[in-house]
Amino acid sequence: MTDRNVLGGPLEECGTDPLTGFYRDGCCSTGPEDLGSHTVCTVVTAEFLEHQKSIGNDLVTPRPENNFPGLQPGDRWCVVAVRWLHAHEDGAAAPVVLAATHENALEVVPMETLRKYAVDVPDDVSDLL
Repeated sequence: MTDRNVLGGPLEECGTDPLTGFYRDGCCSTGPEDLGSHTVCTVVTAEFLEHQKSIGNDLVTPRPENNFPGLQPGDRWCVVAVRWLHAHEDGAAAPVVLAATHENALEVVPMETLRKYAVDVPDDVSDLL
């Protein structure tokens, strides 16, 4: 079975430089081991990174022991859905790549909220209307 995105299509790659995803495969794939649900593909901003650090989620400092390079504004990264939602609620959400955001993110974040931050435009825009 192929992973699906929030638009109902095949899950697209989120980013490979740096290599993202819970499984470090470039995609926001998830599974039983991914207790945090790293399913929202974002384009991180300085504001989002600052917010995450302020709530105890330092995404800037490299952690080689966890295969984590540290992020800079503009990097595409699969983030924990509930942490992205927290950033949204605090006015610091990062843009979202819908085609690369796993459908399981919808268990935490409503589609209409994700759409407000969409930076990709699918071939069939009726999903965004």
